[in-house]
Amino acid sequence: MTAPLTRTRRSLLTSEDWWAVWLGGLLLTAVATQLITDVPRVGPWTTVVGDAFGEGRFVGLGMLGLFFLVLTTVAVRLMGSRVLAQAMGFIPIFILAVGAYTIAQQSEIRATGFGYAFWALALGILIANTCGTPLWIRPALRSELYIKTGLVLLGAEVLFGNILQLGVPGLFVAWLVTPTVIIFMYQFGTRVLKMTSRPLVIVIAAATSVCGVSAAIAVAAAARAKKEELTLAVGMSLIFTVLMMVLMPLGIRAWGMDPIVGAAWIGGTVDATGAVVAAGALLGSQAEQIAAIVKMIQNTLIGVVAFLVAVYWVTQIETRSDVNQPAAIDIWYRLPKFIIGFLSASLIFSFVLTPTLGSDRVKEILDLTSDFRGWLFCLAFVSIGLESSFRELRQHATGGRPIQLYITGQTLNLVLTLFASYLAFGGILFDRLPIDESEARVEHVIRYNLDTDRDATGLFYTEVDGWKSWTVQEMRNNSTHPNKFD
Repeated sequence: MTAPLTRTRRSLLTSEDWWAVWLGGLLLTAVATQLITDVPRVGPWTTVVGDAFGEGRFVGLGMLGLFFLVLTTVAVRLMGSRVLAQAMGFIPIFILAVGAYTIAQQSEIRATGFGYAFWALALGILIANTCGTPLWIRPALRSELYIKTGLVLLGAEVLFGNILQLGVPGLFVAWLVTPTVIIFMYQFGTRVLKMTSRPLVIVIAAATSVCGVSAAIAVAAAARAKKEELTLAVGMSLIFTVLMMVLMPLGIRAWGMDPIVGAAWIGGTVDATGAVVAAGALLGSQAEQIAAIVKMIQNTLIGVVAFLVAVYWVTQIETRSDVNQPAAIDIWYRLPKFIIGFLSASLIFSFVLTPTLGSDRVKEILDLTSDFRGWLFCLAFVSIGLESSFRELRQHATGGRPIQLYITGQTLNLVLTLFASYLAFGGILFDRLPIDESEARVEHVIRYNLDTDRDATGLFYTEVDGWKSWTVQEMRNNSTHPNKFD
């Protein structure tokens, strides 16, 4: 009994998984107690890149980089690695992260939906496959630490109380199709396409069926996918997200589809939340909010899916070559500890902080912690890019099977979600909602994003301005007032 206890205690300070929990908890606590009241960001710009760093942003970003440098260096020191190597390597990684955010904040790029994740990967891969990643940077390429810490922060954004206010139709669309698509894609990828990398299959399945990049990150960590596999899944997800954001509103309008049904369809299929809101907006304000609500419900599945994948991997995939199944304590050792942090943050914010501090104060906290999460994910994608090679990426994409898996899975996702949307919002299973088409827009989504300075790059967020006034119950309560939807 002494040996397992000793092993557990040692891992609390030496495991990267546990350090993700400690760092994530520290950041959440610092923001909740108002020790941190601001997170510097790169500003938007159009033609003059210097506009992104006005109003003291440059100094603030320098302080943010120093703050992350200290945090990661302390963690690395206690994990037993070299402090100086981490400090020296981290500086250029953070500079590249700032560069990725700067590109993503250009107005035309923001409108298209290609966010910081895409540019962080692109910059890293470009450097790694041209001049090469310098050896002195490699000690700071701790993508797992950055990713898992960001995932702990992500857990705080999954508020269970919101689900109860969103109505059964939204739950029906978001929760019925998602597990069906994941299971189908996993079986199709491993049995029909004969893909040898099960982690790659499950990461693509999660990205397709849940919420794109955020789900891919969580499941990749749970299934211990290779960096190149995550890169491949994220790249496909980002590209197809932009295509669907542009084409789905046009198709819905051309088809003459009920805008509420179309909004639910968009919310359940388009991956990134920012793209969902942007696409829904072309069908009107009502559709914009309904699309966002469905996506918000679907986002809550990230932690559940990551947990189930981790348990399945530990008990089935990683033990297939073993004679004996793992004991309960072995499952605990192998289970990714970031999931504990993710679920703990979600439960604390849902059932402790929200009733205690109020939803408005919690929203203020999450506005800051989501900025921290974005920076951590950006650092992770820079690191992944710097460790990726085109040769490895080509090997994982051999025969085009990953893209076949994505297209097949997304096609099924589109069909099933459309069917579920008609059942839930078309007046078949539940009462039909009053439709407001007074603000329906038919222009191109990217042009509309530019005209309204809309940011379509958001990967994940659970609060969309004004969503509470568009819950299913509120719409029914106000159905006799036609001006409700004006």
